[in-house]
Amino acid sequence: MAIINVRVPDEMVARFDGWAAERGGRSAALRRLIDRACPAAPPTPAQRIARPMKLTVRLSPTDSYGLHAAAAEMGLTRSAWAAALIRRRLTHRPTFSQSDGLALAAIQSDLRRIGVNANQIARALNTAVLEGKVLDLELAYLDDLRAEIRGHMHALREALEGNLAYWGAEP
Repeated sequence: MAIINVRVPDEMVARFDGWAAERGGRSAALRRLIDRACPAAPPTPAQRIARPMKLTVRLSPTDSYGLHAAAAEMGLTRSAWAAALIRRRLTHRPTFSQSDGLALAAIQSDLRRIGVNANQIARALNTAVLEGKVLDLELAYLDDLRAEIRGHMHALREALEGNLAYWGAEP
Protein backbone atom coordinates (compact mmCIF):
# COMPACT_ATOMS: atom_id res chain seq x y z
CA MET A 1 0.00 0.00 0.00
CA ALA A 2 1.35 3.44 -0.92
CA ILE A 3 1.83 6.36 1.45
CA ILE A 4 1.02 9.95 0.46
CA ASN A 5 2.65 12.78 2.46
CA VAL A 6 1.27 16.31 2.22
CA ARG A 7 2.52 19.52 3.87
CA VAL A 8 -0.30 21.77 5.05
CA PRO A 9 -0.48 24.68 7.50
CA ASP A 10 -1.12 23.79 11.17
CA GLU A 11 -4.44 25.67 11.15
CA MET A 12 -5.67 23.60 8.18
CA VAL A 13 -4.64 20.36 9.90
CA ALA A 14 -6.64 21.36 12.98
CA ARG A 15 -9.76 22.03 10.85
CA PHE A 16 -9.27 18.80 8.92
CA ASP A 17 -8.81 16.75 12.11
CA GLY A 18 -12.09 18.17 13.47
CA TRP A 19 -13.89 17.23 10.26
CA ALA A 20 -12.15 13.83 9.93
CA ALA A 21 -12.86 12.83 13.56
CA GLU A 22 -16.51 12.29 12.63
CA ARG A 23 -15.45 10.20 9.62
CA GLY A 24 -13.12 7.64 11.20
CA GLY A 25 -9.95 9.75 11.49
CA ARG A 26 -7.44 11.24 9.08
CA SER A 27 -6.58 8.12 7.07
CA ALA A 28 -10.14 6.91 6.60
CA ALA A 29 -11.38 10.39 5.64
CA LEU A 30 -8.52 10.92 3.18
CA ARG A 31 -9.12 7.52 1.57
CA ARG A 32 -12.80 8.38 1.07
CA LEU A 33 -11.93 11.80 -0.42
CA ILE A 34 -9.40 10.26 -2.81
CA ASP A 35 -11.87 7.53 -3.78
CA ARG A 36 -14.55 10.14 -4.58
CA ALA A 37 -12.07 12.21 -6.58
CA CYS A 38 -10.77 9.19 -8.53
CA PRO A 39 -13.36 6.41 -8.62
CA ALA A 40 -11.93 2.98 -9.22
CA ALA A 41 -12.32 1.54 -12.69
CA PRO A 42 -13.85 -1.93 -12.89
CA PRO A 43 -11.09 -4.51 -12.40
CA THR A 44 -9.62 -6.07 -15.52
CA PRO A 45 -9.69 -9.87 -15.83
CA ALA A 46 -5.99 -9.98 -14.90
CA GLN A 47 -6.66 -7.95 -11.74
CA ARG A 48 -9.55 -10.25 -10.78
CA ILE A 49 -7.32 -13.31 -11.10
CA ALA A 50 -4.26 -11.77 -9.46
CA ARG A 51 -5.53 -11.96 -5.90
CA PRO A 52 -7.97 -14.43 -4.35
CA MET A 53 -11.19 -12.99 -3.01
CA LYS A 54 -11.93 -13.33 0.67
CA LEU A 55 -15.43 -14.46 1.58
CA THR A 56 -16.84 -14.33 5.10
CA VAL A 57 -19.74 -16.62 5.96
CA ARG A 58 -21.54 -16.80 9.27
CA LEU A 59 -22.86 -20.25 10.21
CA SER A 60 -25.02 -21.57 13.00
CA PRO A 61 -23.16 -23.68 15.57
CA THR A 62 -24.67 -26.85 14.05
CA ASP A 63 -23.63 -25.90 10.51
CA SER A 64 -20.20 -24.85 11.76
CA TYR A 65 -19.71 -28.23 13.41
CA GLY A 66 -20.84 -29.98 10.20
CA LEU A 67 -18.42 -27.92 8.12
CA HIS A 68 -15.57 -28.70 10.50
CA ALA A 69 -16.36 -32.44 10.40
CA ALA A 70 -16.70 -32.56 6.60
CA ALA A 71 -13.47 -30.63 6.08
CA ALA A 72 -11.56 -32.79 8.57
CA GLU A 73 -12.87 -35.95 6.91
CA MET A 74 -11.33 -34.83 3.60
CA GLY A 75 -8.15 -33.52 5.21
CA LEU A 76 -8.95 -29.93 4.24
CA THR A 77 -9.30 -26.72 6.20
CA ARG A 78 -12.80 -25.30 6.52
CA SER A 79 -11.93 -22.54 4.06
CA ALA A 80 -10.44 -25.00 1.56
CA TRP A 81 -13.50 -27.24 1.83
CA ALA A 82 -15.89 -24.33 1.24
CA ALA A 83 -13.75 -23.09 -1.66
CA ALA A 84 -13.75 -26.60 -3.16
CA LEU A 85 -17.55 -26.74 -2.93
CA ILE A 86 -17.90 -23.37 -4.64
CA ARG A 87 -15.31 -24.32 -7.28
CA ARG A 88 -17.18 -27.57 -8.00
CA ARG A 89 -20.47 -25.73 -8.48
CA LEU A 90 -18.94 -23.05 -10.70
CA THR A 91 -16.60 -25.17 -12.84
CA HIS A 92 -18.33 -28.58 -12.69
CA ARG A 93 -14.89 -30.13 -12.10
CA PRO A 94 -13.89 -32.40 -9.23
CA THR A 95 -11.77 -31.33 -6.29
CA PHE A 96 -9.70 -33.91 -4.44
CA SER A 97 -8.15 -34.09 -1.00
CA GLN A 98 -4.39 -34.40 -0.91
CA SER A 99 -4.50 -38.17 -0.33
CA ASP A 100 -7.00 -38.69 -3.17
CA GLY A 101 -4.90 -36.51 -5.46
CA LEU A 102 -1.83 -38.62 -4.66
CA ALA A 103 -3.78 -41.82 -5.34
CA LEU A 104 -4.93 -40.48 -8.70
CA ALA A 105 -1.37 -39.48 -9.56
CA ALA A 106 -0.28 -43.05 -8.79
CA ILE A 107 -3.00 -44.40 -11.09
CA GLN A 108 -1.86 -42.01 -13.81
CA SER A 109 1.73 -43.19 -13.36
CA ASP A 110 0.65 -46.85 -13.56
CA LEU A 111 -1.34 -46.19 -16.72
CA ARG A 112 1.66 -44.45 -18.27
CA ARG A 113 3.90 -47.41 -17.41
CA ILE A 114 1.41 -49.85 -18.87
CA GLY A 115 1.08 -47.73 -21.99
CA VAL A 116 4.85 -47.78 -22.50
CA ASN A 117 4.84 -51.57 -22.13
CA ALA A 118 1.97 -51.93 -24.60
CA ASN A 119 3.83 -49.78 -27.13
CA GLN A 120 6.93 -51.94 -26.75
CA ILE A 121 4.92 -55.09 -27.31
CA ALA A 122 3.15 -53.64 -30.33
CA ARG A 123 6.48 -52.55 -31.81
CA ALA A 124 7.96 -55.99 -31.23
CA LEU A 125 4.96 -57.72 -32.78
CA ASN A 126 5.13 -55.43 -35.80
CA THR A 127 8.83 -56.09 -36.45
CA ALA A 128 9.10 -59.78 -35.58
CA VAL A 129 7.77 -62.75 -37.41
CA LEU A 130 6.47 -64.94 -34.62
CA GLU A 131 4.92 -68.36 -34.83
CA GLY A 132 3.25 -70.85 -32.55
CA LYS A 133 3.78 -70.62 -28.79
CA VAL A 134 5.88 -67.44 -28.91
CA LEU A 135 3.08 -65.57 -30.64
CA ASP A 136 0.51 -67.02 -28.24
CA LEU A 137 2.59 -65.91 -25.23
CA GLU A 138 2.93 -62.38 -26.59
CA LEU A 139 -0.79 -62.16 -27.31
CA ALA A 140 -1.58 -63.47 -23.82
CA TYR A 141 0.74 -60.84 -22.32
CA LEU A 142 -1.01 -58.17 -24.37
CA ASP A 143 -4.41 -59.41 -23.11
CA ASP A 144 -3.10 -59.20 -19.52
CA LEU A 145 -2.03 -55.61 -20.11
CA ARG A 146 -5.42 -54.79 -21.61
CA ALA A 147 -7.14 -56.21 -18.50
CA GLU A 148 -4.82 -54.25 -16.21
CA ILE A 149 -5.55 -51.03 -18.12
CA ARG A 150 -9.29 -51.69 -17.86
CA GLY A 151 -8.93 -52.18 -14.10
CA HIS A 152 -7.08 -48.91 -13.67
CA MET A 153 -9.54 -47.06 -15.89
CA HIS A 154 -12.42 -48.47 -13.83
CA ALA A 155 -10.74 -47.35 -10.59
CA LEU A 156 -10.15 -43.89 -12.04
CA ARG A 157 -13.76 -43.61 -13.23
CA GLU A 158 -15.03 -44.67 -9.79
CA ALA A 159 -12.81 -42.07 -8.11
CA LEU A 160 -14.07 -39.31 -10.38
CA GLU A 161 -17.73 -40.33 -10.05
CA GLY A 162 -17.41 -40.63 -6.28
CA ASN A 163 -15.82 -37.21 -6.06
CA LEU A 164 -18.48 -35.60 -8.24
CA ALA A 165 -21.20 -37.28 -6.19
CA TYR A 166 -19.61 -36.02 -2.95
CA TRP A 167 -19.64 -32.41 -4.10
CA GLY A 168 -23.02 -32.73 -5.85
CA ALA A 169 -26.35 -31.63 -4.44
CA GLU A 170 -28.04 -33.87 -1.90
CA PRO A 171 -31.46 -35.22 -3.08
